[in-house]
Amino acid sequence: MKLYSYVIARDFGFAPNPFYQFCTLGTCKPVIRRRAEIGDWIVGTGSKTCAREGHIIYVMKVTEVMSFNSYWLDSRFEQKKPNLRGSKKQAFGDNIYYRDVGTYEWYQLDSHHSHPNGEPNIKNIENDTKVDRVLISTDYIYWGSKGPKIPARYRNFCGFDLCKVGMGHKCRFPDKMVTDFIDWIRSLEDRGYCGTPLDWSKSP
Repeated sequence: MKLYSYVIARDFGFAPNPFYQFCTLGTCKPVIRRRAEIGDWIVGTGSKTCAREGHIIYVMKVTEVMSFNSYWLDSRFEQKKPNLRGSKKQAFGDNIYYRDVGTYEWYQLDSHHSHPNGEPNIKNIENDTKVDRVLISTDYIYWGSKGPKIPARYRNFCGFDLCKVGMGHKCRFPDKMVTDFIDWIRSLEDRGYCGTPLDWSKSP
């Protein structure tokens, strides 16, 4: 069991997408999406820019992994296809990619990762689809703007800090630190979707 930790610079409920009883990571973070396996944990922490450094935005245990096409076709995730004329929860859907089985061309829905005029954003397509994996969880807590402060013992656990600074991620933690942190998460009463995304106040 591994624990992946990274900073969420922009929290719109898109990556991760914590709605409709599933927390999904289907865009951004290609290295984590490539490496994480079922049973691993992912924690996203707040940024210093947003005055949320040292606070948790979400934590999820990976319970399922699938390809973009499988995600696209699975009826469980139909509601995660974005509707930009709907509510914010609908507008920030992350089920935005599918691949033509004949040409292998990637298609991107009009979404948070396309251009404002609805045209596909090639840069985002290339970054998101460099790893054809979507991480899925039914065992998660998403706090968004209301996430708790990480206890001090995980900021200096035998010299290891749970929080990543800057881009990328970290996953090299002592086993004791990982199990202790998960035990702490399990001790909390919160489950599932618990708070609105931090950056919704900035979106229309």
